[in-house]
Amino acid sequence: MVDWLIVSAVSGLGPARTQQLLTHMDVDDLRQRLEHERHSLPLSDNLLHSLVIDYQRVDAALEWQQQSEQHHLVCFTDPLYPPLLKQLPDPPSVLFIKGCVEALLLPSLAIVGSRNASPGGLQVAYQLAREMCALGFSICSGMAMGIDGAAHKACVDHGGRTLAVLGTGIDIIYPRRHKQLYEDIQHQGCIISEFWPDIGPFAGNFPKRNRIISGLSLGTLVVEACRKSGSLITARLAMEQGREVFAVPGSILGGFHQGCHDLLRDGAKLVESAADIVEELVSLTAFHLEEVNTRHHIQQGEICDLPFSSLLASVGYETTTIDAVVEHSGKTIDLVLEQMLELELQGWVVAVPGGYVRVKRS
Repeated sequence: MVDWLIVSAVSGLGPARTQQLLTHMDVDDLRQRLEHERHSLPLSDNLLHSLVIDYQRVDAALEWQQQSEQHHLVCFTDPLYPPLLKQLPDPPSVLFIKGCVEALLLPSLAIVGSRNASPGGLQVAYQLAREMCALGFSICSGMAMGIDGAAHKACVDHGGRTLAVLGTGIDIIYPRRHKQLYEDIQHQGCIISEFWPDIGPFAGNFPKRNRIISGLSLGTLVVEACRKSGSLITARLAMEQGREVFAVPGSILGGFHQGCHDLLRDGAKLVESAADIVEELVSLTAFHLEEVNTRHHIQQGEICDLPFSSLLASVGYETTTIDAVVEHSGKTIDLVLEQMLELELQGWVVAVPGGYVRVKRS
């Protein structure tokens, strides 16, 4: 951990350049060279002269970690470091986390949108976040006013997991009116920041924050956005990261949904319900769970409850259509989709063209 903190505390050495250096050496070697053999690093002379290690920040971070059992430092090689985030070209070397760090294990959907959202937009964000939580997903957003806040609040109100990624240090609540939400999120999810705890709200840090929101998530849903909305940055980053992008359509009047309509023209999936999202996330969800299950200290039972036995009995070891599952189980299509996702997350079935196949015996 200390190695990662020291590397992170070097001014002029950002996440992307750190990852480039780590392709040639491990973090212990990088730390040693930064401290004692700086000129052996494959960097320009100007950059080498600008590198300064701020040891006070390292000490402050370790002190912050000791202040509470709810304070966590998760470095790049930690088993709890999100596997999807590792795929970024510039992943944070260290994450500061407050709250339930285990929330990082769940597959996540990012929900973002306008800070000045309409009542209808807020309602849609709240409803979709609630539906996705019920399906076993966590909801990731930036704790901003508007759509972000509505998505987080739906999780808090309905017992779901939510991840709030800050554009400030972990101890800085921004906006201030979200103080209660900031506290509530920590009971059912976690607050996340790559910035040192005392860093204030600088404008340039929020776009950096957006890459983490999309990077933590299987897909990004934009609920309401004009063409100049910052949420479109998150959607663009999601596309660059190879993640799914979703958008909710809206009225053509007023320009409040132009950003969403532009995304739809560019290939984003149109969303009217949670089912529209779930069907696109099957392969990425499987990757996420496979990565999580390789962590030696994480047991399947820690993430999921027992499967729905009556529904599982409706799925054969050859392709079973969703219509056949509905007919055999006697359940509604909405409930079947919800419970089939749960069975898939637990590894009992897999989605295939034409339906589902059972892969594990009870």
